[in-house]
Amino acid sequence: MDASVVGIRLASGVVAPLVRKLFRQEGAGAGLVDRPHRISSYVAWREKRGLDAADLRKLADHLVKEALGAPGERPLPPGEEAGVSAALAATLHALGDLALSDVEAVRLGPQAFARKLRALGPHPGLSRDAELFHSRLVDLACLHILNFFTQRSTFVAATLVEQSRMHAETIAKVDELLTRLPRQDGRDTAFETRYLDYLARRHSTLTIFGLDLAPGSARWPLDAAYVSLEVSTTPGAGVADGTGKHPAPYSLLADRLLDEHHRVLLRGEAGSGKTTLIQWLAVSAAREHADGLVPYVLPLRTLTRHGERLPAPRGFLAGTPLAGEAPEGWEGRVLRDGRALLLVDGIDEIPEAERDRARDWLADLITAYPGNRWLVTSRPSAVRQDWLADVDFSEVTLAPMSHANVRAFIERWHAAADHAPAEYREQLLDSVARKPDLARLATNPLLCGLICALHRERRGFLPSGRKELYAAALSMLLDRRDRERGVRLPYLAEEPQLQLLQRLAYWLIRNGRTEMDRSRAEALISDALPAVPAAGALGDARTVFAHFLERTGLLRAPTEDTVQFVHRTFQDFLGARAALDEGSLGELTGHADDDQWEDVIRMAVAQGRPRERTEIIRGLLARDSQRSVLLALACLGYAAELDPALRAEVESQAGRLIPPTSVGTARELGRIGPLVLELLPPPERAPAGPAAVHTVQAAGGVLSDLAIPFLVGYTGHPSYEVRAELARLWPRFETRRYAAEVISLLPADQNVTVVSDEELAALAEFSPRRDLNVVGEVTGEALTAYLGAVRAQYLAVRGNGLLTDLGFLKGQDALLAVEISHCTGIRDLEGLVGLPVRSAVLDLRGHVLPIGPVLAGWTSLRGLVLRGTHANWSLDRFAPRVELDSVNIYSVTPDAAGPVGLSRHRGLRSVALGRCWAPRDPAEWQELALLTKLTELAVPDLALDLVPDGLRMPSVERLHVPRSAGLGPEITRRLPRVFPCLRTVSGDFDESAVGALPPHIRVTRS
Repeated sequence: MDASVVGIRLASGVVAPLVRKLFRQEGAGAGLVDRPHRISSYVAWREKRGLDAADLRKLADHLVKEALGAPGERPLPPGEEAGVSAALAATLHALGDLALSDVEAVRLGPQAFARKLRALGPHPGLSRDAELFHSRLVDLACLHILNFFTQRSTFVAATLVEQSRMHAETIAKVDELLTRLPRQDGRDTAFETRYLDYLARRHSTLTIFGLDLAPGSARWPLDAAYVSLEVSTTPGAGVADGTGKHPAPYSLLADRLLDEHHRVLLRGEAGSGKTTLIQWLAVSAAREHADGLVPYVLPLRTLTRHGERLPAPRGFLAGTPLAGEAPEGWEGRVLRDGRALLLVDGIDEIPEAERDRARDWLADLITAYPGNRWLVTSRPSAVRQDWLADVDFSEVTLAPMSHANVRAFIERWHAAADHAPAEYREQLLDSVARKPDLARLATNPLLCGLICALHRERRGFLPSGRKELYAAALSMLLDRRDRERGVRLPYLAEEPQLQLLQRLAYWLIRNGRTEMDRSRAEALISDALPAVPAAGALGDARTVFAHFLERTGLLRAPTEDTVQFVHRTFQDFLGARAALDEGSLGELTGHADDDQWEDVIRMAVAQGRPRERTEIIRGLLARDSQRSVLLALACLGYAAELDPALRAEVESQAGRLIPPTSVGTARELGRIGPLVLELLPPPERAPAGPAAVHTVQAAGGVLSDLAIPFLVGYTGHPSYEVRAELARLWPRFETRRYAAEVISLLPADQNVTVVSDEELAALAEFSPRRDLNVVGEVTGEALTAYLGAVRAQYLAVRGNGLLTDLGFLKGQDALLAVEISHCTGIRDLEGLVGLPVRSAVLDLRGHVLPIGPVLAGWTSLRGLVLRGTHANWSLDRFAPRVELDSVNIYSVTPDAAGPVGLSRHRGLRSVALGRCWAPRDPAEWQELALLTKLTELAVPDLALDLVPDGLRMPSVERLHVPRSAGLGPEITRRLPRVFPCLRTVSGDFDESAVGALPPHIRVTRS
């Protein structure tokens, strides 16, 4: 039957007298001084005044009797009256637990008030008809209760007081909002649109070495060229995530890096793709405008070309055509709102003496404008470990290209070079797979591009070493390219060009720069022309410079009046050649501890004659620093001929630095190549503690299958971190061999990540595991095949753009935990329905997908992380018997989901609500206050501003305020009152705010 008719057919004269009996009489005034003026303070059964439990039951019996006696169809079967009366009495008794004032209750309205009352009361345990009848009676009672409140003598006075308070709060919030919103005349928005469009076009192409594309397409589209690499860190590398450092090596896709960490120092070798990653992040943010992010690309080599001070925000656009066009203060407003993505490229490309100043510049900007996202890049040894740790930067290293990366790069390169014969691509793929020496060269995008270009130019024949590769590339660009294309220009041989270019390179190296003024370059050429008369065939210095810039592909002009080498590697190679020609061997070794000279010294050893190699290496040993000895060891791999006694002396001195004791030392040892495997301690003499991890890192850095037998010995090491490092190294080696010889020997509970279909198939064949981590573009077919053979208990799929659905999860009746993150192509969640999971992480940003059916089918769920760009989540969609331990709801839309419905999960210990949550009314905070076991809470700063007066949450011990724009002392002073047991709080606090907290509360910045 339609139970709604019950409320219509009962006269107010019947219900109103019963409702009045629920409450004691009050005095005059606004009720501000009679303890907190909550409903619970004046229900009639508090302090034994008026009603007791028996009286409340009689009142409920009377109301049920009157309702049943009303005209119309009987709403429930005979015999259920007593059950309804008992349930109604219990629900009405919950009035005493409501932490609301009468004014707040009236503002809610009768239906919301009734829902809150029913949520506080026990489950009625009635039949369907009886439960509907009970529900409508509660609705009816709440309607009259609110009407009764409006008739109380204190209500009008309290309402006026509340309205005055809300009016004052509204004025304050509007004032604050006006300071945060863009200029209302629209100039901010219009300029921002123009700037983002410029940025997307400016950084949307790359240089592709050795290709002559059609007119108008002389650059390689970034979308076609970009290969997503991985970044990784290791114990002690300072990865801050709000909970401390990761206890084991940690990897993720580079282009997802800033989703996980908002301040990152990225280390990478020359040519490893640091600048390309910055371009990708800038273009992605400009196109998608996700979270309203505004990217600023800040190349330090340009900003400090003449030793200038690093810019304040208003100078971020210096060097772009839009400089000076932004509305006054626009950059500051973007930073204050926490919408900036600051991409600082090349700490290593400024002189060492200026790096501390650059660090202070970064720290000052972060202090002034917290809450933004930062990526700073550097070569590995340019700055010490944890260089930015005290401003909460995570440190990661850009990993060498995996076999899958190299294959993807070669295929994309040949797709861009559509005139290259298809057999060249297959031949090169086969060569890289079969020849370890070639595979060791193809470790980064620069070298891969050179290998592809030379392979095509030489019709399948390739140089065998790095020195030969660079020399052949220079020959291709300076001589053969124009000559073989039949370009009609005065012929200039390769050697005279090298003589002039190497002077430019050595000037840059000596001055700690990677960029110079055009006038300086022309002056250097002019000074050298008398000694290189053959170059005069082209004309004067200006003409020769124009030839280098326009015809060789080795120089480029980032601005109209500046020039730089197209890549730092060519600068170092040519600079080493100049040092040898000048006999400046002492100058080389004198800079052994300067990271900007490391590759120059290696290339000098590679190009030098035996006597010159000996002098350089002896000079390095004579300095007797850790860095110089490691550099001498690295040079052995570049010395085609060297006195055996000197080689032995180098190895002996290097033995003092083995086993490696730091990430940096391990990295340097790995770069030396297979030689280092003979020096590292074998498994039977494995060092204890972190040194064992660093030993494995060094062996893995060799990037040759010769390292596999060495690594096999460490699979039985007792340290989880050592074994985790072995698993992380998998993409660097031949897939099936590494799976068979290394992965298969790791314990079954060891975390292993797969990044390709090939790895997933190898895992199923050699080492099937019930816990599975998948990163990158693994296909649904491969996942279906694996999960059909292995009953997985845990599955994480991250950063996959191929998947469109989750059908591979159907029938996985053993799955206890699942994570689906950053899978941008998914359009269907049906595969998640009905899984027996106890914990789940769903990151659905960019999707608008129905999550209700999924949550309703998870009957065993205990923990949930839900992130997305929409707010149509309802927390009352969980299966009826579910009791959550933790929930994290993160939305990036202003109408984000709030906590309504959470109070039924009385066992909740951890709750996190996204940075966009702003309570619509005090009831949302009241909902959280009902969670008496809650110890950890994460809410945005705006929500803290809206905590109702008098609200207390005594169980909360840890509070996190993510992405705050700077918490002031006004909010901070209130925290101990709202959270009397608070012990730890994290967020971006003003200094004055920190001082407002009691000393027993520990503050950490995030």
